[in-house]
Amino acid sequence: MPPSLLAIVVDCHDSLSQANFWAAALGHQVSERNPHEYEVSDPSGEGTPLYFMNVPEAKTVKNRLHVDITTDGPLADEVARLVAAGGTLVEMRQDPATLANPDTWAVLQDPEGNEFCVLNADSVTGMA
Repeated sequence: MPPSLLAIVVDCHDSLSQANFWAAALGHQVSERNPHEYEVSDPSGEGTPLYFMNVPEAKTVKNRLHVDITTDGPLADEVARLVAAGGTLVEMRQDPATLANPDTWAVLQDPEGNEFCVLNADSVTGMA
C-alpha cells in the first residue's frame, strides 16, 4: 500500500483561534484531538484535515508551503468574508496573459500571518 497524506499540520501560537478561523474559511468543523491540538475537517469526511498545534516560537519568515482555496462566488466577496473572519488581504495578483494558464488570485494571511491564496473556481486554468 502506498503512503498517503494524513494531514497538513500548522504550528501556531493559539491553536484554537487558528482552527476556528480555518473552519470558518473552509466551512469545516473543529474537534480537539489533544490539549492545544485541534483538527479542522470536512464534516463529510472527505479531503485532508488540517491540524493546528501550539508551539512556543513565533512565525518569522514567509511560508514555504501554503494553502490555496477556491470559491464559486465572486473573488472580491470571498476576500471580504475572510477579512471579516480575521484574515488580512496582502495583495491581488494576476499572471501575465502570455502564460499558457494565467490566473487571478488574492494573497491573504490568516490571523497569525500564514500566507494563503484564494481563487475563483471558474478562473483557475490548467488544473484538470
